[in-house]
Amino acid sequence: MTQSGRIRVLLADDHQMIREGLRAVIEPHCEVVGEAADGEQALKLAARTHPDVIVLDVAMPGIGGLAAAHQLRRKSPASKVLVLSQYDDDEYVVEALVEANAAGYVLKGDAAAELLAAVRAVHAGKRYLSPAIAPVVLRRLAARGGAAQASARGGRVDGLTRREREVLKLIAEGAGAKAIAARLGISPRTAQVHRENLKYKLKADSTAAMVRYAIKHKLIRVD
Repeated sequence: MTQSGRIRVLLADDHQMIREGLRAVIEPHCEVVGEAADGEQALKLAARTHPDVIVLDVAMPGIGGLAAAHQLRRKSPASKVLVLSQYDDDEYVVEALVEANAAGYVLKGDAAAELLAAVRAVHAGKRYLSPAIAPVVLRRLAARGGAAQASARGGRVDGLTRREREVLKLIAEGAGAKAIAARLGISPRTAQVHRENLKYKLKADSTAAMVRYAIKHKLIRVD
């Protein structure tokens, strides 16, 4: 925090209108130290400004919000990451909170007061979930815990969510974003977000590298 006691906030969203709206809500109460339009820019600004709280959109160009959240733990470890997203899919929420260690998750459809309350809560060291998704997430976290224990007993811990393994399998079979979206009942934008997360998690810089991983881990058959 600054000497005035105001929380220092970094805003990261690829839509300028949304950033302007976020700034209008937050700035009367907090100090906005910067704005980022993609994941890479968010990482650079966070490393330079070390904000107290980073409000981070999930679906941004480049490495994407969730992959950026993973890296922010190293680039700016003292910053609290508050994910702001249009997605209420519990897969996103679980990955953000459990794997990327985000401090909170708020939906873009929530009221402005909800965002400000979330910023204050995570800065105070608390976890914050949008009320609309909290019940679903609690059930998903409980189910995930049981699945993780079973996976550990079976000797397979690959760090991928169930949805990411589904997307990886389809990528390895040659499907593009639109085809993956149609098969899984998600939007092409969501499919692309999963693809970017997979590239980061697997340290794969090409589709061929992801295919090799899928073959190695028997996600697809090679006759």
